[in-house]
Amino acid sequence: MPLPFEVPAVEIERAPDLYVDSVFGMLESAFFTIPKGRGYVEYSVFEAGYEALKKSTRAFEEFTVDRVEDAVGRAPIAFVVLRAILGFSPSEWAEATAPGAGPPSVAQQVVRTLDRRIRLAPSRPVLGRSELADARIRVLIRTACDLVTAGPPPASDVLIHRLDKADTGSGLAGIRRMAQLGSPYAVLLYERFLGRPFASHRDSVSELVGDVLETAVERVLANAGVSFRKTARAERIPGFDQAPDFVIPSEFEPRVVIEAKIAEDDGTARDKVTRVQHLASLARARAERGGTGRFQVVAVIGGRGFRTRREDMRKLLLATEGKVFTLRQLHRLVGSTGLAEFAAAP
Repeated sequence: MPLPFEVPAVEIERAPDLYVDSVFGMLESAFFTIPKGRGYVEYSVFEAGYEALKKSTRAFEEFTVDRVEDAVGRAPIAFVVLRAILGFSPSEWAEATAPGAGPPSVAQQVVRTLDRRIRLAPSRPVLGRSELADARIRVLIRTACDLVTAGPPPASDVLIHRLDKADTGSGLAGIRRMAQLGSPYAVLLYERFLGRPFASHRDSVSELVGDVLETAVERVLANAGVSFRKTARAERIPGFDQAPDFVIPSEFEPRVVIEAKIAEDDGTARDKVTRVQHLASLARARAERGGTGRFQVVAVIGGRGFRTRREDMRKLLLATEGKVFTLRQLHRLVGSTGLAEFAAAP
C-alpha cells in the first residue's frame, strides 16, 4: 500500500480511505511511557520521606504539627508524602488553608513552587530559609493535621468527600492501621484506580510528552542541514495567528511549516487536526494574495487519538495533501516534502 506522501494530492482526494488505512497502520500509541522530567520522584526517595514521617509521629500516634514539622525538617520530601496522604494537589492544599488556618495566608502559587522545589531537590532543606516561609509551611502542616485527624464528614448519597479514602476515611485511626498493618494489595489497587497511575506526574510533564516528537523532528532537520525556526509555546509569529511548531527556513519567508502533535484521545486529536486545517487555509490565502506565495503544510503525528476518527484523518490528509508522517517514517520526512530544497548535509 502506498504511503500518502508518496503520491500526488489528487490521488488522496480520489481515494482518501485507502490512505487513512495506511496512516492508521503506522501510528503507535505513546501512553505506555511518560517523560520523567526533572520533578520525577523515585519510589525510594518517596519511601524515605514516608519513613521519616512515620518515625517522627511514632507511627502516627502523635500526629501533631511539631512532629510533622520535625519530619519535614529532617526529610523535606515528607512534605510531599503528607500531600499524598491528603490526596490533594498543591493548589487544593493551599485552598484548604483558607479561611481559618491562621496567618500568614498561603497562595496557590506559593505551594506549587514549594512542592516543585522539594521534588527537584528532595533532600535540600526547606525550613530555616526565612520566618515567612517557615510560617507558611507550618500553616500547611496544621491544615493537614486538622483535616486528617478529623476525617471526612458523614457520607452522602450523592457526594463523595475527598478524604473518604481507604487510609483517611476513618480519620487518624485509619492511617495508624495502615502504618501498623500494611496495606492489602486490593486496597492499593483501589487507591490507584481512583487516582489513575502516574496521574499527578503525567499532568506535571504534559508539555514534555509533545516534546518527544518535536525533538525527533528537530534531530531529522538538523542532520539534513535544513535551516529551521522552532517556535516556543504560545509564541507570536508575524503572519500566523497560531504559530506552527517549525517554520522552514524562517518566519520571514516560510516555505514549509511543520506541526508535530501527539494525541492519546480523539478529542485532542480533533483539535489538532483543526489546527492543521487552519494552517492549510492560511497557506491557500497567502497563495491567492501572491507575494511570498503558498507554503507547504506538513504534519508529524503520534498517539492512538489520531487512530480513532477516520473522518479526522481524512481531513488531515486533505489539508496536508498527503504530507502526514509518523515516527516510523521520519527518515522520509526531508526527501518526501519541500524540505528537500533546503537540505545541505551530504
